[in-house]
Amino acid sequence: MLFVALCLLVLLFGFVSLRGAPYLPTKKKQMREALDLLALKKGQTVLELGSGDGSFLVIAAQRGFTVVGYELNPLLVVVCKLRTWKYRSQVRVIWGDCWLASWPPSDGMFVFMMDKFMKKLDKKLIHYTKGKSYPVVSNSFQITDKEHAKHLNGLYLYMYK
Repeated sequence: MLFVALCLLVLLFGFVSLRGAPYLPTKKKQMREALDLLALKKGQTVLELGSGDGSFLVIAAQRGFTVVGYELNPLLVVVCKLRTWKYRSQVRVIWGDCWLASWPPSDGMFVFMMDKFMKKLDKKLIHYTKGKSYPVVSNSFQITDKEHAKHLNGLYLYMYK
């Protein structure tokens, strides 16, 4: 039984890395800096692709933002929903593949994806933003062939227009 459970965990966490990124927590300092870089106002909406355990969602909600997080791993979705329960009026956790979904309206985005998915992200962002000014902060990985507006401690701010 333990072997089956272990195999299931490996499958759940391994599959996600084929669609965006494996679960790897972002440091709290970087989450705060990412929100600073986005420069949004209280009440605005932040979209996070790959919300993991919900840490970023909690910090964003504590700052007064509305937050939507996508997560593909069903185990992490449960953790995320439990962790954000206190902020349920501000936080929405969606279990699904962010590549297949129509993203809800938002005012900025935070991502922590593997390098091989950044070009795909750029293409989807171009269609999503449709010419509006839209800040995106990427943790650790740069968007290929796109100039970042700012760089701070491994975070890259991109402005889509």
